[in-house]
Amino acid sequence: MNLNHLYYFKTLARVEHYTRAAQELSITQPSLSHAISCLEDELGTYLFEKQGRRVVLTKYGKIFLQYVTNSLDMLEVGIKRTKAMTSESSGIIDLGYIFTLGSHFVPDLVSEFLKTQEGKSIDFTFNQGITKNILAGLKDEKYDVVFCSQMLNEKEIDFIPVFEEEIILVVPKEHPLGERESVTLKETLAYQHIIFRAGSGLRSFLDGVYKELGQFPEASYEVEEDSAMAGLVAKEFGIAIMPKIPILDMMDVKVVPIMEPKIKRYIYLAKMKNKYLSPVAQEFVKYVIKNRNI
Repeated sequence: MNLNHLYYFKTLARVEHYTRAAQELSITQPSLSHAISCLEDELGTYLFEKQGRRVVLTKYGKIFLQYVTNSLDMLEVGIKRTKAMTSESSGIIDLGYIFTLGSHFVPDLVSEFLKTQEGKSIDFTFNQGITKNILAGLKDEKYDVVFCSQMLNEKEIDFIPVFEEEIILVVPKEHPLGERESVTLKETLAYQHIIFRAGSGLRSFLDGVYKELGQFPEASYEVEEDSAMAGLVAKEFGIAIMPKIPILDMMDVKVVPIMEPKIKRYIYLAKMKNKYLSPVAQEFVKYVIKNRNI
């Protein structure tokens, strides 16, 4: 069994076709067939079975795939970490961030960092998601640093406040609250709300706000990200309490300030407390802290 055979196996399991898998791997189909046969001989069981024109994993192939995937993922982390350790001035930063930051904050921040002496030879990968998933990726070392909400139960993570987001009311154009200059949070509870799905950092943050208020909104729909929320509001599926983000200016909605209570939440840079951080990622963190707006 060799490393290439494991990569071949993983690719065939995904593609489910010998010819297409061989083309993707840039090897001949006989070479791929031989590699899979070697694996099956060594393991003493069939890993694939024919299903029409496809080949699909057997019961034992599915079990083996889990271990192969985990092993190759760990190997990729090791390769990445080792390469990063040999360079003080170049490398890749895997960046994760919540959806609200994708249109302006992250592009602007990274663009300015790349103009600096420290950032000129650095590349980034960009990965969006909700706070729960972004933090899971941080802990699994898929991301070097992330921007998200704070989760108080994450004791292994450093949360560094970077800036504040104002939380506002968003309503359809013809909604009665849209005529108001401002509202109280309590006044919004008379209407159906579109809320963030569990796992979103903003969901847990707003749940805390409603708990202090002593009342929770009646939710008509749950969504994962902000533009979807605003889109549903525009089509009169409900009203929403959400961050004041630039995309709202381009949508068929009205934005109403909330005067009581004033709701603002911090966006944080998050990194692991006791895990390795490459030199280039450390430089990026220093830059963010130096230029944060709080």
